[in-house]
This record gives sequence, C-alpha cells and structure tokens, in this order.
Amino acid sequence: MDLKERTGETRRASEPGGKAAPETANRAETCQTDAKLKIYFLPNLMTAGNLFCGFVALTKIVQADLTDNNFTDIRVALLFILLACIFDLFDGRLARMGGQESPFGREFDSLADIISFGVAPAFLVHRIVLRDVFAPLPQVGWFIASIYLVCGAWRLARFNCLAAQAGTGGGKDFLGFPIPAAAGMVASLTWLLMWMGDHGWLDERFNKTPWRFALPIILVFLSLMMVSEVKYPTFKTFDLKATRTFTKTLVAVLLIGSIVIFQEKMLILVLPLFFTAYLIYGFIRPHVSRRIRREIEDRDDDDLDDDDAV
Repeated sequence: MDLKERTGETRRASEPGGKAAPETANRAETCQTDAKLKIYFLPNLMTAGNLFCGFVALTKIVQADLTDNNFTDIRVALLFILLACIFDLFDGRLARMGGQESPFGREFDSLADIISFGVAPAFLVHRIVLRDVFAPLPQVGWFIASIYLVCGAWRLARFNCLAAQAGTGGGKDFLGFPIPAAAGMVASLTWLLMWMGDHGWLDERFNKTPWRFALPIILVFLSLMMVSEVKYPTFKTFDLKATRTFTKTLVAVLLIGSIVIFQEKMLILVLPLFFTAYLIYGFIRPHVSRRIRREIEDRDDDDLDDDDAV
C-alpha cells in the first residue's frame, strides 16, 4: 500500500461517513450524559426512606391476620404510609433549599411514589374492604383497586412530562390532586374509622361497620381527582425563615402543642381534616379572593397570576 492509499484511508476514517466517527461521537455523548447525571445524597436519601416505608407498608398488609378484628399489622402499615408522606415532603424541600434538583431525583421520586402512594393504598383498601365485599366476584375488587393505581401512575407520568417541558423541575401549582395527598387521605381516614370503631363511636367494629364501604368510594373519587385539571398549590414558596403574622404563629403553636399533649388522639383527628381541607381547597380556590389566597399559599401577587402547573 503506497502513501496515497494510506492517506485516503485515514481521511475516510475521520470523515462523518467513516467507521471511527460514530464511535468517537458515541464516546463523547456518553461522557456528556455522565456529566449531566447528578445524584445528590440527602434528597435521594429521603426518597429512599419514602420507598422503604412503602415496602414495609406492603409487607405488613400482606402479613396481616384480620381474624378476630386484629388490625395491628394494618395500623403499622398506615403509619408507614403516613411516614412516607413525611419523607416525600422533605426530599423535594431539601433539594430546592440546596439547589440540588435534578432529573434523576425527579424520576427516583416518582418510582418511590408509585409504590408508597399508589400500590400500598390500593392494596390496603382491597385487603380490608374490597376482598370481602366482592368475595363471589374477586375480579371486581381487583379492578376497583387498580383504577386508583393506574390513575396515580398517570398522574406521576404527567407531572414528569410537564416538569421536563418547563425545564425548572416543576411549577407553582399541581395539576390534579397530588398522589401523596391522596394516599395520606386514604390512610388517615382508615385510621380514623378503626379508632372510632375501637372506642364505640361507630355502631360496630371496623370489620363489621358499613362505614368502611366509604373507603372504596373515596378511592375511586381520588383516582378521578388525580387525573383531573383542578389546580392545587405546591407550597414550594413557603419559607420557614420568613416573618409570620401573629395569627399564623399562634395557630401553629396551638396546633403543635395540641399534638404534643394529646398525641395519637389529636393526630387521628387532625390528619383527615388536613387532607380533606386540601382536597376541597382545590375546588373553592378559584373563588377565593387574592388576599386570602396570598395568606394561605404564602405567595406574591405575581405568582398568583402564573399559569404554571405540573
């Protein structure tokens, strides 16, 4: 092979149509992708805690022995679902406080959410209500529980797509009822009904009272709300360092003091009221004055005008 032929081969290999060019481009693209993949420790640790709580909740629901009105494992599962809500609340806030929001964190959070707030609540309601109600036709119970799971997954997928399009990781509002709030509402209402049955506030214990049939209805309603276009505030702008009015500070102190003193009894009553109020607020929010919305959501007038929802 003469010098001209060797020179021609070298030129062809370096040209776009040559064999070496795609390999070089792929290596460069891989290095660029690795450089963009940011995994922050503390926010993702909170997300991992969320996922762990969802797994433990599922394990307790499977292990539960519901004979003789024994709901000990179910109560533990409810506590872990609510604990997962706390982890989910802190992972995003820690990421925003440290400027550590990333696509990896958003995807990891959604995967954890579908377990803790999708699979666990759906399986919970099926285990304690739907399986008994539709014993002759178990497929009906499966289908009702799966509606919640599918709508929750749809809600999370839509959130990720809108957040990616916005390029900011999320807007000022949620489009549809957030799935952690939906799971918290199911868990807290179930806990309340069990507590009321144990203390004689219902006509019978939980496994016999007709009030438990409200849970599947609430589950389906929340499924529709998750995929709806009703907007809910994200409270991302809520700043703990900001000054508060005397009324807000007094209410916060009284609420925290009541929870510390009465503990379980107070939580059982407060949590369902909190999640229910948040659900209703989405409906009445468009009719609330700007001043009241600014006080509730802790947002400026310019933020209230934004039509940015995820």
